[in-house]
Amino acid sequence: MNVQVHKNTVVTLEYNVTDLEGELLDAGQEALVYLHGGYDDIFPRIEEALHEKRVGDTVTLKLQPDSAFGEYDASLVQVEPRASFPPGIEVGMQFEGAVEDAEEDDFVLYRVTEITDDTVVLDGNHPLAGTALVFTCTITAVRPASTEEIARGHARGANDEDEDDEDDDGRNAPACRCH
Repeated sequence: MNVQVHKNTVVTLEYNVTDLEGELLDAGQEALVYLHGGYDDIFPRIEEALHEKRVGDTVTLKLQPDSAFGEYDASLVQVEPRASFPPGIEVGMQFEGAVEDAEEDDFVLYRVTEITDDTVVLDGNHPLAGTALVFTCTITAVRPASTEEIARGHARGANDEDEDDEDDDGRNAPACRCH
């Protein structure tokens, strides 16, 4: 049976992501599995394009930053004293930080982008913020979601380690595993 992609189906995709010049940003080495139907498991434009498609169908979309990881926000870059960090700090490390003027449970994941003798530069933007993307995917499987998946609002994929995983704040939406 070749099930169509509809609300409350679990969709498995083989995918890749490039920038507009064709540079590969994410080879999609692991299949992307998501719950279809407005659960914020994937970027809305991708979900719309996949609606009513079937196994074997391929979709290619150009996503502007506002439809992907957002515009680059310079206010999310902070320069902190080097002495505030542990001795082994390296570029690429990540730290969770509070968002000013936000609710107490809001946070930003900051990446260390530069280290000098006196300072550490932290960037709270997704690495692909401000980048237009080309997302290409082929549907490899579609199945009805379980009652538990619907209640959780998230498909139980092959990469899940803990059924109690909490969804992130959407800034790093699992539309691709781009780093």
